[in-house]
Amino acid sequence: MAIVLTAVTTTSRAEVDWISESVGRIFPREWEAFVEASGRRPGKRVVDAYVERLADPDPEVRERAALDWCTWEDVHMSLAPGLLPPLRDEDPAFRLIFATQVSWFWSNSGFLGDRGILDRIGEIAHIPEVLIHGRLDVSSPLATAWELHRAWPGSRLVVSEGEGHSGESMSEAQERAYASFAR
Repeated sequence: MAIVLTAVTTTSRAEVDWISESVGRIFPREWEAFVEASGRRPGKRVVDAYVERLADPDPEVRERAALDWCTWEDVHMSLAPGLLPPLRDEDPAFRLIFATQVSWFWSNSGFLGDRGILDRIGEIAHIPEVLIHGRLDVSSPLATAWELHRAWPGSRLVVSEGEGHSGESMSEAQERAYASFAR
C-alpha cells in the first residue's frame, strides 16, 4: 500500500482560516462577494455560515449557497494554468454535494483537531507517500505540503514549479508516482 496526494492539504484550522478568510487579501472583490453571500453574522466564520446555508430547508437557498461556494472555489484555484472547467458550471446537484462536503469537513478541521492530520500522522507514518504540490498554489500554499512532508518519515515531496492547484506536470508526476509503487 502507498499514498499519492496532489494539491496537498492537512485541513488544519489554520488552513481553513486561510482559504475561507485570509486568501481574500489576494482576491478582495471576490472574497467580499463570497462573504456577503454567506449571510455571516458578526463573530461567525464564513465556512460555518455556508454550512448553515447549505443545510437550509429551502432548496433554492441551498442551491444558491452551493453556486456561491463553487464560484469562490473557482476564484482561489484560478492561478493554476490549464485549470479544469469551473465548478460553477457543473451540474447543480454536483455543486451542492461538493460544497456541502468541503464546507462540512473544513468547518470541523477534517474531524482531526485544529492541526488536521498532523496530530495523527503517526498512525499512517509507515505508509510510503508521495506529495505532489504546485508552487503557485494559493489555495494551499507550499508550506502546507512542506510541513506534512517533514512530519511524514519516508515521504517524498514533488514540487511542480509552474503550476498552482492543478496542472499537467502534476498529473504526470502523479502517474509516475503510481507507476513507482506498482512495481
